[in-house]
Amino acid sequence: MARPAGMIGFHSSAHAAPVTDDPRLTAAEFPTNKLLYLTQLADGCGVDTRSWFGGLALNRAQIADPALRVSYRQASLFVHRALTALGTAGVHDAGLRIGREGTVGGFGLLGLAMMTSRTFGEAMQSGIRYHKICGCLLDLAFEPVDEQAVAMVALPLFDDASLLPFFCEELFASSTLIARELVGAELRPLRVELAYPRPRHADEYTQLFGCELRFDAPRCRLLLDTQWLARPLPGYNPLTAQQALALCAQQRTPDGGEPHQEIVAAVERLLRSQLRQQPTLNEVARTLNLSERSLRRRLTESGRVFREIHDRVRAERALQLLQGGDLSVAEIGGEVGFSDPREFRRAFKRWTGMAPQEARRAAA
Repeated sequence: MARPAGMIGFHSSAHAAPVTDDPRLTAAEFPTNKLLYLTQLADGCGVDTRSWFGGLALNRAQIADPALRVSYRQASLFVHRALTALGTAGVHDAGLRIGREGTVGGFGLLGLAMMTSRTFGEAMQSGIRYHKICGCLLDLAFEPVDEQAVAMVALPLFDDASLLPFFCEELFASSTLIARELVGAELRPLRVELAYPRPRHADEYTQLFGCELRFDAPRCRLLLDTQWLARPLPGYNPLTAQQALALCAQQRTPDGGEPHQEIVAAVERLLRSQLRQQPTLNEVARTLNLSERSLRRRLTESGRVFREIHDRVRAERALQLLQGGDLSVAEIGGEVGFSDPREFRRAFKRWTGMAPQEARRAAA
């Protein structure tokens, strides 16, 4: 079961930065689903989103990339700006609007794992276990309440009360609609408890959930009758469910390891898109709206060096192309920025300890 994350200080201003050294704040581990949905909502409401990206080393095209990961700092600042702009335009129920669009198919691999689970209870457990790969910015736990009820508990990752209503609205609305998709439209929560004051659009909560609502509660919980847990699902397929869950585990971070700090992820992302050009540290810094000195310092704080990042990105791409087997060694060198094949061979051996042809034979 997930445990509550530690609470730390965080300014609630739409443009304030967190005051913390907690490395979790800048670990790039969250997909950009929520950011994309907010921009799409803004488009429909005629709200300009360009200022939302300022200082985040992100742009509108990038947040549509399913492989992109951002940090909580980036995502929360983006959401702050989005909610401020949407609120000015009279949109105060952004979380419910986005959550009502939720479908199990929209969860990708996690949705597939849930649909092919044996029972609704197993599907619910999978959804809670792998919630982060769908861009959820809360921590989730499954909690028995008594013999008749269980609860999905939403735990804030950081102490940012101004974002909690949006996060909970989106989470509980989408979870309820997906549950009804899996087991039937008659599903109703027993109760929804929310750790914030009653909002001006609380009537929409009543229409959506169809159950008792408790605001200013100690925690955010959605309670369900335990009878739903044993409900068999019509799409049950044990092999597909097992394969989908294995892929979900790999998606927790792009490389399956610990999430990178956001500045490292931003540099890697830019280098991958410009490998043939071999951008310099200064060129990368300018693209990220930083000075060369600032970028060097932030990489050092993350325990990284620009050349090491560049070499690893080039080595990974070269290995992918060598395993593909379609390009010559000289062509692969050109793809990762080397005009001289001999220079590429020397660099590749320095990176990997073997010559390109050896790596190709080993892959074969």
